[in-house]
Amino acid sequence: MDAKLIWSDRRRLWCGLPWTFTTYRLTEDRLFVKSGFLNLREDEVRLYRIKDLVLRRSLLQRMFGLGTIQIISSDSSLSNFELSNIKRSGDVKEQLSTLVEEERQRKKVSSREFISYESGEDEEPDREQ
Repeated sequence: MDAKLIWSDRRRLWCGLPWTFTTYRLTEDRLFVKSGFLNLREDEVRLYRIKDLVLRRSLLQRMFGLGTIQIISSDSSLSNFELSNIKRSGDVKEQLSTLVEEERQRKKVSSREFISYESGEDEEPDREQ
């Protein structure tokens, strides 16, 4: 991985202990979700494909300083997924949101990318000329 690692964390139990086999890594242009112990699975989503972020924090999560970020993207393998029970979830959501906007501007991705991708018209995103 040649991109700079910006943030990483592990999915935590309801009480905040990191005793799970799911890890999250954020670089300048991608978000990685790795899960499993014996059978490993690593998914990634390009940041410019993320359409929406939602932060949820239940009472129990707030008590233990955790939160869950729901991510909606136009990626075919990771369309809707969550970063569950992570520390500093509000800060992570804001950082992720900023990186998503920066990556969209850098790649010059227009809003048409999301519309055409959802309808299955294009494989690659439309870019402004």
